[in-house]
Amino acid sequence: MKIKNPALMIAGLAIIALVAGMACDNSDASDSKPEPTTAASAPANAEIRDDIPNTVELVDELRPSVVHILSEATSFNAFGQTAPQSGVGTGFIIDEEGHIVTNNHVISDQNGEAVDDITVTLADGRQFDATVVGRDPPSDIAVLDIDGEDLQPVPLGESLGLQVGQDVIAMGNALNLPGGPTVTKGVISALNRLIQEGNVSIPDAIQTDAAINPGNSGGPLVNANGEVVGITTAVIRGNAEGIGLAIAIDTARPIVEELIQSGQVDRGFLGVSIVQVTESLAGQLDLPVDYGVGIQSVEAGSPADDAGVQEGDVIVAIEDEEIRTTGDLFSLLADNRSGDVVTISYYRGDEERRAQVTLG
Repeated sequence: MKIKNPALMIAGLAIIALVAGMACDNSDASDSKPEPTTAASAPANAEIRDDIPNTVELVDELRPSVVHILSEATSFNAFGQTAPQSGVGTGFIIDEEGHIVTNNHVISDQNGEAVDDITVTLADGRQFDATVVGRDPPSDIAVLDIDGEDLQPVPLGESLGLQVGQDVIAMGNALNLPGGPTVTKGVISALNRLIQEGNVSIPDAIQTDAAINPGNSGGPLVNANGEVVGITTAVIRGNAEGIGLAIAIDTARPIVEELIQSGQVDRGFLGVSIVQVTESLAGQLDLPVDYGVGIQSVEAGSPADDAGVQEGDVIVAIEDEEIRTTGDLFSLLADNRSGDVVTISYYRGDEERRAQVTLG
C-alpha cells in the first residue's frame, strides 16, 4: 500500500525500539518499542512504608515471588523435520491461587501462537507445568496458572505516584544465568513512554536505567516499598545505553483482571498504525494542528478503512474527547468494546472532518 504522507512513516521510526525477549538458544520471541511524552505527578496520598528495607532485604522478600519461565515449541525446518525451540523469560506470582503475570511474547512462538509447553520454576527449586489463563498480544501481557502450595505472591503497587528519579529494582532471569533471578538497580528515567511495534501498543510505559537484558522480560520492576510498579518488557538497542521500558502496573492491572475472568481482553479496534504529532512534526509537514495522532497506514477492511479514514489523516478527538497523544488514543479505545460506534474527529489537510466508526 502506498503511503500518502511518507514523512509520517519516517517520523514514526522515532518510536521504534528493540525488545528484550526470550533469552535462550533458538529463542524466537518478538518484542516491543517506545516514544516520549510528559511525566505524571505524584498523588498527595502516596504512601511510604515506615520499615523501608534495604536492597538486600528487599530482594530476599521478593525472590520467592519471582519465577523462571521455560517455554518450548515445536516448529518445522526447511526439510519438513521437527525443530524444537525454547526460550526463557520471567514472571511473578500475584496470588495464592497460582496466577503468574508475564509478557505474552515470553510464551509465544514465532507465529504469535501460545507455545506447546511452559515450565515454571520457583526460587525453592519446585517446578510446575503451567497453563495459559489468557494472553493479550496488544498489551504484551499474559497470565499463567500453576497448581502449587505455599506460594508467595508479590504485592502490587501503583504507577500513578511514580516520579522521575525514584529508585527501582528489576528482577529477572537475565541471559538465563544459573542461580535464580538476577537483580539490577536504577532509577525511573522518564514516564508516559509509548511502546509500539507491530500489533503491540502500550501507552504510559516506564523508562528506567536499571539494566534489562534478554530473559528479564515479564519480570517485576519494584519500588522501594517492595511493590511491583511495572513489568519489564523492552530495551532500546543501537546507540542508546541504559534505556529500558516497563509496562506500568496501572495499565496492566485491569488487563490482568480481565484475563483471569474471561481469558481475553475485549477492546475497541481501529486497524491503523500511528505516530504522535508533535510541534516539530507539524511544522515539517505543515499540519493544521501540532497535536493528535497521525495515521501512517490503514489496514484494508478495518473499521477505520470502512469509515473512510486515510493515511496522512490526523485524529484529534473521539466522542468529543480530545486526543493529544497516542496514549490518549489507546486509553479511549480501551474504554470501548468491539461493536461500539464512536465518532472520530480528524483533519485531512486543513479540513476538519468527522466520521462514525464501528469498532472491531
